Amino acid sequence: MSFHDITEMVSRHTEKKTPLAWYVAFGLASSMAGLLLLSLAYQVWNGVGVWGNNQPVAWGWPIVNFVFWVGIGHAGTLISAILFLFRQKWRTSINRAAEAMTLFAVMCALIFPTFHVGRVWVIYWTLPFPNQMEMWPQFKSPLLWDVFAVSSYFIVSLVFWYVGLIPDLATIRDRSTTWLRKKVTGFFALGWTGANRHWRNYEKAYLLLAGLATPLVLSVHSVVSFDFAISVIPGWHTTIFPPYFVAGAIFSGFAMVVTLMVVARKIYGLENVITMDVLEKMNIIILVTGTIVGFAYITEFFMAWYSQVEYEQYAFINRAFGPYAWAYWIMMTCNLISPQLFWFKKLRRSIPVMFALSIVVNIGMWFERFVITITSLHRDFLPSSWGYFEPTFIDVTTFIGSFGLFFTLFLLFLRFVPMVAMAEVKGVMPEADPHYYDEGDGRASGTSVPFIQPAQEDPGRNEAGETRGGR
Repeated sequence: MSFHDITEMVSRHTEKKTPLAWYVAFGLASSMAGLLLLSLAYQVWNGVGVWGNNQPVAWGWPIVNFVFWVGIGHAGTLISAILFLFRQKWRTSINRAAEAMTLFAVMCALIFPTFHVGRVWVIYWTLPFPNQMEMWPQFKSPLLWDVFAVSSYFIVSLVFWYVGLIPDLATIRDRSTTWLRKKVTGFFALGWTGANRHWRNYEKAYLLLAGLATPLVLSVHSVVSFDFAISVIPGWHTTIFPPYFVAGAIFSGFAMVVTLMVVARKIYGLENVITMDVLEKMNIIILVTGTIVGFAYITEFFMAWYSQVEYEQYAFINRAFGPYAWAYWIMMTCNLISPQLFWFKKLRRSIPVMFALSIVVNIGMWFERFVITITSLHRDFLPSSWGYFEPTFIDVTTFIGSFGLFFTLFLLFLRFVPMVAMAEVKGVMPEADPHYYDEGDGRASGTSVPFIQPAQEDPGRNEAGETRGGR
């Protein structure tokens, strides 16, 4: 496969006429996004009482869904930043789509705490600037930490994604056949010409952004875990939450990348770019992080027993054998047991198996957040304060609608933006090696066709370049 093949394979999907299947998928996704807008409008008009949040479960589906979507958004920056710093070449075919997935997942995540505050029109009170009501943010609140952590993560991820897009946008600009497309892509390509100076500045900026994004991968979900960990509620008050949440976020994020890439590579004919080896490496990461998450589940039970705190012990016994035992065992089956199938090479290289397991993993990770949030709240210290949480219709439609928003944005990305980082894929191909053509006449090893035809000697000149016969 040559550089030209990569350009043609990736670019043609943004240039050809929009297929009917895309319109069908976009119609379904945008309909679900419309359901989200209707649900949020109904909630704003009637108040947060339309959700299932009540006493003692004051945190219901909104926080569960917030943590779920933030977790989904972790794989993109990890693939782009950490694997880039470790010079993992296999990341180049999936990093663009994973970064886009990160941005869209964070957008979905921010919906839930924003509307959870109730009076969404004064959400600006969470920002630290003077106002006439002297309503200053409470910096001791972990919910305010979320505002800074998640917004910083989103901004850095957006800049990182855009900087990586610039060379490919210039390629699309140069291939454009319409005035409007050329102007739009040219505007966002920032005058990129592929000059040596452009590449040097680009690589420096990309490296700096990767270094800046790397600690965010670890810090964002650690801060999200503080929503629970700094409380005194049994089942939440534990120091294992930050690493446990980070591992779970990578686990669910990689599962979502597999779900999307398995479908996209088939529809867009990118099997030679997003290869089976790339998918297998992602499945290995799912296996490792799933095992870490399962170890954290077991550690929680051990620490509850070792602490000899009866409230803590009851919280975990209640999770496994109480009214929400069904949710706990779904979580354990999906997150601990199902990834172990990837120990077998044949299964982790099977498209149907990896696609099914990636969906199972994200079902399990949603139930993990449900179990952590709901089971720790539904039985308070006094039996008179016990209750059973049930989501309302608006809870369900808001959650389903968030998937509609996610897939709407992702379909727009697939249609108008190169889904594979062409410049990065070319950079790790054998042809990028300056010694790839090593036969002396521009001929690649083992071939008889010269890549660059040797110049023909002028019979009228000597070796010094002077005209024969002297001056």
